[in-house]
Amino acid sequence: MNYPKLALVGRPNVGKSALFNRICQKRLAIVDEEEGVTRDRSYAKAELFGKNFLVIDTGGLDPKLQGPCSEEVRCQSIKAIEEADRVVLVVDGNVGLIDQDRKIAELLFQLHKPFVVAVNKVDTLADLSFVDAFYALGGEKVIGISALHGLQVVELLELAFEGVLWPTGEKEEKKNTTTKIAIVGRPNVGKSTLLNHLVGEERTIVSAVAGTTRDAVDVEINLGEKSYTLIDTAGIRKKNSTLSSIEKFADIRSKEAIERSDICLLLLDVREGMTTEDKKIASYIEEMGKGCILLLNKWDLVKGYRMETCAKEFQREVPFFQHCPLLFISAKTGRNVKDLFSHVEKVERSLFASIGTAELNRFMEKCLQEYHPPAIGGKRLRVYYLTQVAHAPPSFVLFVNDASLLTDTYKKYLINNFRKSFSLIGVPVSLFVRGKRAQ
Repeated sequence: MNYPKLALVGRPNVGKSALFNRICQKRLAIVDEEEGVTRDRSYAKAELFGKNFLVIDTGGLDPKLQGPCSEEVRCQSIKAIEEADRVVLVVDGNVGLIDQDRKIAELLFQLHKPFVVAVNKVDTLADLSFVDAFYALGGEKVIGISALHGLQVVELLELAFEGVLWPTGEKEEKKNTTTKIAIVGRPNVGKSTLLNHLVGEERTIVSAVAGTTRDAVDVEINLGEKSYTLIDTAGIRKKNSTLSSIEKFADIRSKEAIERSDICLLLLDVREGMTTEDKKIASYIEEMGKGCILLLNKWDLVKGYRMETCAKEFQREVPFFQHCPLLFISAKTGRNVKDLFSHVEKVERSLFASIGTAELNRFMEKCLQEYHPPAIGGKRLRVYYLTQVAHAPPSFVLFVNDASLLTDTYKKYLINNFRKSFSLIGVPVSLFVRGKRAQ
């Protein structure tokens, strides 16, 4: 459904991200005392008295700011204002009305966007006396709030959406079947560039400065009848005591993005080869049971090197990669990016594959005939039956006479045959063994 959009704007460090989290009732945006933490615009679904809307968090608007990506942050904020149905100008009640707030209000008038002023950091209703000064900004309404404590946040939303025409339609939404795809990797390997290419617009800020992206940014796209949620993440860094709190929070958000995704696009800089951090990210994806597609980015900058040779070197580094689709791409030029979603479909089919017990037992019969399990201490493994117990990732239980008789080598043989027989591509396969209980 086409939900109304509410944009939160204001200068840096007035509490926009804290208000965003409060409205969503989730800790989605990173909140820190340092200015300029939020850079890209972030979207989330929220609810007001049973009616759904989208809330947009933006970076701080500051005409005087000349820091990293300041112009890009401003462009992202303006795009959010232009597409929003309602705008809330967040200001700091403790600091009072300053020239930067007036400049932002002027910008909203230039863009022909009526707005409500939210005077943040009001601890109690007794502190509302200083709110009146902010009427000078020309907002339709002014209200004192506390994003931290939730004071008058519902009242703010009521004022912001006063007179809005809520969409009519089905009372119950259809079940959300979107596939969640996390774009992960180390800093500065091209994750945001890839997202922007897939979306077809400058949805996130791209910079040569490593660590530009901080929050995990969700973007929904539709290809035919299929919906995808693309999640751009901050680069996962090497653990280091010198990392700032913002970088540590960004790292946590990236790992959370992996956990809530279905499939991960692991982006590597092909010129740098496989690093220790890349291997750790790959292990985390496999440990979390997520589908994985390996993207070797910046191939347009490589000369005199064969794809086949390069692919073998990367796959040799991580055994899991031998079962994952691998694409040589250029996120900047779009080379081979069009082939990505055909691989996504294959991995998704593998992730949610459902195999009947009868078919699995026929498979086991064939495996046992081709290669008998070795005898251990005069005893030989007897297999009773095999059944699937879970999806995403596909998980199976093998019932045998004695679990200790199944060697690691034979288990690996079974799992590799699983992949070949049932075309399980780009996903971990879990095989649990249950021995017969002692009488």
